[in-house]
Amino acid sequence: MRSFTALVNPIAGGGHALRVWEPIAAALSSAGARTRVVKTTDAAHAASAAAEAARAGDVVVAVGGDGLVRDAAGGVVDAGGVLGVVPAGRGNDLGRTLGLPAGDAELARLLLSGDVRAIDVLDADGVVVPGNVYVGVDSMSTRIINDTRWLPALLAYRLAPVRAILRWRSPTFTVTTDGDARTVRAHSVVVANSGAYGHGLRIVPPAVLDDGALDVLTVGAGPRRDLVKFMREAKTGEHVRRAEVTLTTGRSVTIDADADLPVGADGDEIGTLPVTVRLRPGALRLLAPPPAA
Repeated sequence: MRSFTALVNPIAGGGHALRVWEPIAAALSSAGARTRVVKTTDAAHAASAAAEAARAGDVVVAVGGDGLVRDAAGGVVDAGGVLGVVPAGRGNDLGRTLGLPAGDAELARLLLSGDVRAIDVLDADGVVVPGNVYVGVDSMSTRIINDTRWLPALLAYRLAPVRAILRWRSPTFTVTTDGDARTVRAHSVVVANSGAYGHGLRIVPPAVLDDGALDVLTVGAGPRRDLVKFMREAKTGEHVRRAEVTLTTGRSVTIDADADLPVGADGDEIGTLPVTVRLRPGALRLLAPPPAA
C-alpha cells in the first residue's frame, strides 16, 4: 500500500488547494493508505519537503499549480522518488498534458494503483522543469500574471500578454543549440518539454514529454499587433506555420539577449539571462495515465 505526503500551496487556485485535496485524501484513507499534508512556504521549502518525503518512501503529491509541480519535481528527482499531481492551480497545463482525470475518485484511484511513468525534464541552471522554459514577451506576461492573482485565471492569462505587448520592444537573442549558435531579433524563445503553457495554449505542438529531446521555438520579431493573433492561433497550433516561427530540437540550449529579461519556467520567474537548459531524459517518475497513442 502506497503512503502519501501532499504538498499544498496555500495560495494556489485562489487558496482552495487544501479543499481540493481533502476529498481525495479521504478516499485514500478509506482504502487504508496513510496521508499527511505539508503546507509549502516557498519554492525551496517545497523542493526540500518533497525530497525528504520521497526518501522516506512516500509518494509526493503536488496539490497546486504548475509552479508547485515544478518545485516538487526537483525534490523528487533528486531523491529518486515518485510524484503524484493533483491540479489545483490557475494554469494546470502539465496535468492536462498528462491526461490526468478530473474527478476526485478517479484521481484517488490513480494515486493508489496507477502505473509509474518516466518523463524527461529540463534542467535550467539547476532548476528542474517538467514543462517549459521561456524568455521574452511570454516571460514578461508571467510576471504580470503573478502580480494579478486577484483576477480569474483565464482572464489573467489572456489579458497579461496584451499588457506585455503594449510595452514590449524585441531584443536580439543569441540561441545556442547543441553548440550551434544563431542570433535573431525575436519576441520569444521557448525551450519545451511539454509544449503547453498559458492555460491551455499548445505553444510547441511537436513537444513530447518522453521523447528524449527538447524542442526550441523561436518567434522572430514582427509587428507587435500580430502577437495577439499569434496567441489566438496558439490555441490550435496554427501559429507554427508562420514564417517568423522556427522550430529546432536538441539536448542543450543556451539563451542570452541584449536586454535584461526574466526567465520563466512553468508559471514563475526562475532567474535572468543568460540561461542554459539541458535535457535529463526519463529523470522524473510520476503517476499518470499511459501516453496517448
